[in-house]
Amino acid sequence: MQKETESKQEKKLIVKAFIALFILTIIWGYNWVVMKQAVQFASPFQFAAIRTFFGSIVLFVLIYLTKRPLALKEFPTMLVLGLLQSCGFTGLLIWALVEGGAGKTAVLTYTMPFWVMLFAWPMLGEKIQGWQWLAVLFALFGMVLIFDPLHIKSDGFSMFLAVCSGVSWAISAIVSKKLHHRAPHLDLLNLTAWPMFLGSIPVVVIAFILPAQPMQWTPTFIFAVLFNVLLSGCLAWVLWLYALQRLQAGVASMASMLAPVIGVIAAWIQLNEVPNTYELIGMVFIALSLVTISGISIIKHTQIDPAQGQE
Repeated sequence: MQKETESKQEKKLIVKAFIALFILTIIWGYNWVVMKQAVQFASPFQFAAIRTFFGSIVLFVLIYLTKRPLALKEFPTMLVLGLLQSCGFTGLLIWALVEGGAGKTAVLTYTMPFWVMLFAWPMLGEKIQGWQWLAVLFALFGMVLIFDPLHIKSDGFSMFLAVCSGVSWAISAIVSKKLHHRAPHLDLLNLTAWPMFLGSIPVVVIAFILPAQPMQWTPTFIFAVLFNVLLSGCLAWVLWLYALQRLQAGVASMASMLAPVIGVIAAWIQLNEVPNTYELIGMVFIALSLVTISGISIIKHTQIDPAQGQE
C-alpha cells in the first residue's frame, strides 16, 4: 500500500510538471512577439538588462515575503547558471530579434532540445530510448522545414545568435539538473533569483558601455517590460525549473517545443510574418513530437508495477 501511495504521489507530481510546462510555453511563445516589439524602443542589451535585473528583484521580494531562505548557496554553480541564462540565453535571443523575424528566431532558439539530448547522454546518463527516437525525428524534420536552410544567408548573423542562445539554454538545463541532484532541497525561488541577479550584472554593464539611443517609454514598451519581468522573466523560469526537477531534462526540453509554434503563429497574426508551406508543415511535425514525447513520459510514470497492485 505504501508503494502504491508513493506511486500515486509521483503521478500527481508528473502531471503538475506537465501543466507547468504548458503554462510556460504559452508565456514564452507569445513573448517572442512582445520582445520583437520592445527592441523597437530600446537596444537589445538595454531591454535584456531591465528584464533580468528587475526580474531578479521581484523574485527577491517574493522570497522575503514568503520567508524562504535568502542566502546565496552553491555560488560557483549559481554564477555559471546566471551567465548561461541571462547573458547567453536572454541576451543573445533579444539581440537576434533586432535583425531577424520573431517566428524564425523562436524556432532557432528552440534547437535547444537537440543540444540537451546531446549533452544529457554523457553528462546525466539520460539515454534516448524506444519511441523517444520517433519524437526526435519528428522534431528534427520539423526544425529543418522551418529553418529553411536554402535561405540561411539572408539573415545569417541573426540565425547564428539564435542558435547560440539555444545552446546556452541547453547547457544551463544540464547544469540545473546536476545541481538539483547535488542539492535537492535548494529552494526553487532562490535557485531562480540568484542566477538571474548574478547574470544580470554583466548585461547591465554591457548596456551602459555600448552606445545606444535613449529608451522610449511608450505604452507598448512598458507593457513589454512588465510582461518580461513578471511573467517571462520570473514566473516562467520558476515553472521551467519546477518541471526540470521532476522530468528528465530531454523530456522537459522536448515538451517545451510548443513555445516556438506559438511564437510563429503569434508573429503571423500580430506582426504579419506569414509562414510558408514548409514552415506550416514543420510546425505540425513539432506538434507531433510534443504529443509523442509527452505521451511516452506520462505512460511511463503512470504505469503501476503489477507487484504493487497485488498488495
